[in-house]
Amino acid sequence: MRASSPVPPAQRKVLNEARCTDGQAGSRRLRLWELPSETHCSIVGVCLPLAALRRLICKALGTALPASDYEFHVAAVAECARRRPISELLQRELDRRYAGTIRRFAQAKSTPALAVLWEQAVRDNDAADALWATLTHPRCDEALRQAVCRDIHMFQHQAGASARADLQRLAALQQEKAALGDELKMLRERHAQDLRQRAVELADLTAQLAQARGRLLARESECAQLRAQLATLEQNVPMLPARVELEQQVERQQAQIRQLERERAHWQQHARQIEARARALNEQAELWRARAGHDDAQQPAGTDLRDKAVLCVGGRTATVPVYRRLIETSGARFLHHDGGEEDNAAQLDASLAAADLVICQTGCISHGAYWRVKDYCKRSGKQCVFVDKPSASSLARCLRHLDGEAALQDISEREQS
Repeated sequence: MRASSPVPPAQRKVLNEARCTDGQAGSRRLRLWELPSETHCSIVGVCLPLAALRRLICKALGTALPASDYEFHVAAVAECARRRPISELLQRELDRRYAGTIRRFAQAKSTPALAVLWEQAVRDNDAADALWATLTHPRCDEALRQAVCRDIHMFQHQAGASARADLQRLAALQQEKAALGDELKMLRERHAQDLRQRAVELADLTAQLAQARGRLLARESECAQLRAQLATLEQNVPMLPARVELEQQVERQQAQIRQLERERAHWQQHARQIEARARALNEQAELWRARAGHDDAQQPAGTDLRDKAVLCVGGRTATVPVYRRLIETSGARFLHHDGGEEDNAAQLDASLAAADLVICQTGCISHGAYWRVKDYCKRSGKQCVFVDKPSASSLARCLRHLDGEAALQDISEREQS
């Protein structure tokens, strides 16, 4: 920007005529060619972008313009010194471009108010818009114009420094852009390679799917043929579904028979083991009786239980081995049923039928089992003894004092109760 110089007398006269009428400041805005020549460089350089300026002058002249931006700028500034078609074209473009700012600055009715608006525009980094509105304002005096030119001068210096910083940032960004471009190229190549691999995999999967569909169609065709054959067989062979069902039922029954035979063999072996153990216990009991000086003649008349089956219904699980030892020591065969708690209640009738003597533990038996035992013994006349306390001593006393009449009397008394 060129340094400020005194206003020529001719232009000062024009300013005074435009500003003062009867000692009062005028209201007409100055034109571009009426401004001092030192302001033209700032206005053309700051208020009009170079591309817009080239477009306007090329439209006005229709001829080739200087290629250098500096020469073009100097030529445009020179045209602003006088009223010519180019200066009038620039005047109209500036008024159109900054019409809103001009209307806002027109509200300032004094030079201090206009200076406040200019300072606010500089703080808001809006000096390019406010420059044209301030310099052409009727209240802009020489002092304010000089201040505006100084601010614009410093603003252009700052803009140049900012432009240099922007150029440095631009160079860094271009380097970063190149690096990112290389990375993007690598990523695109990798992506294209992945796409090709996915296409190969997709083609392979598509082929597998086609093969699977072919196998499925073959299976469906085979199933349809088998269904047709089955329908033909059903028509030709009467009662075919019933025969198939009977064959399946026979197979199930044969499997059940084999299972029962295995269980029978198991229980037979278990029974042989129990009989061997019972014989060993009987021999040991005979030995103990011989040592103690007792014999069978000293036993009570009603306790001869040899070769008899004694069924104990109920009782605690821990005392069952004691019951077994006491009964088998007496020479009897021990049978047991838990009274319907764990064993199946339907097995109770079979156990009652196999027993010669029934001992019912009333304290550890279900109600259903109690009435089933009582009813069965009453109907069959089988000897039955009810023991209140489920203990080994109670069972031992029952075996010592057992006889037929006492057992029947006990059943009769309990029925009456």
